[in-house]
Amino acid sequence: MAKRILVPLDRTSTSEAVLPFVSDLAHGAGSTVRLLRVEPVPNNVVSDSGRVVAYTDQEMARLEAEGLAHLDAIATLLQGVPVERVVRFGDPASEILTEADTFGADVIALTTRGRSWLRHTLSRGIVAQVFRKSRVPVLLLRQ
Repeated sequence: MAKRILVPLDRTSTSEAVLPFVSDLAHGAGSTVRLLRVEPVPNNVVSDSGRVVAYTDQEMARLEAEGLAHLDAIATLLQGVPVERVVRFGDPASEILTEADTFGADVIALTTRGRSWLRHTLSRGIVAQVFRKSRVPVLLLRQ
């Protein structure tokens, strides 16, 4: 049974298409869902005149707050399911796999574009990397 479900999301509605399936699975198994958003590591924000407007740590704090607010809004779609949310920084595929290990995920639920199985397996995209390298099952919803 999938007691811990990791759901990596970005800012697209395509990535959120997996949520109804995750909700059904979580309700049936009494699972906890962890919503994950991965952002690139930001640089200092510099004005046109060359002055630093925001340092990297300030940008990270801002992006984390925005990400958590976004995940809070999505968590309302999973009514009655225990939801955790986290924002990580770095390479998306690596961070998804790291979070799956940290969380002790039983399954990772992702959405992928409609590709053939062979093309998907040979792809170098984030979903393909997670699918190939994951130690836990990966639920792929093809859009």
